[in-house]
Amino acid sequence: MSNLERWVDALVDEFDLDREAVDIGAILDLARDAAHRVERPAAPLTTFIAGYVAGLSAGEGADHPGLDAMERATELALAWDVEATLDEVVEDTADPAGTAGTAGTEGAASQADPTLERA
Repeated sequence: MSNLERWVDALVDEFDLDREAVDIGAILDLARDAAHRVERPAAPLTTFIAGYVAGLSAGEGADHPGLDAMERATELALAWDVEATLDEVVEDTADPAGTAGTAGTEGAASQADPTLERA
């Protein structure tokens, strides 16, 4: 048994949940899809919201609330169209050729933060 499985078992015991209702693989797949298709911080937020929706749906008598919420969230994440952020647009405008920071690592670090320059 992996450390992750032991952790999930501890959570299930602590909150008196049905272990069969916690599909580690499906939850991790949802987190991966949200992280890769949206951005990294979307992973915990997406899994939390899907779990929250599943809880609300279960309270309303839904048959498979966890599975339904995860499937809908996964579909949304996979269909997500990433838009450039303002920072990315400004960066592209300042360096249209995309050559900033292509010098050595040391040069890029000192350009980004002068306090990182070596003496």
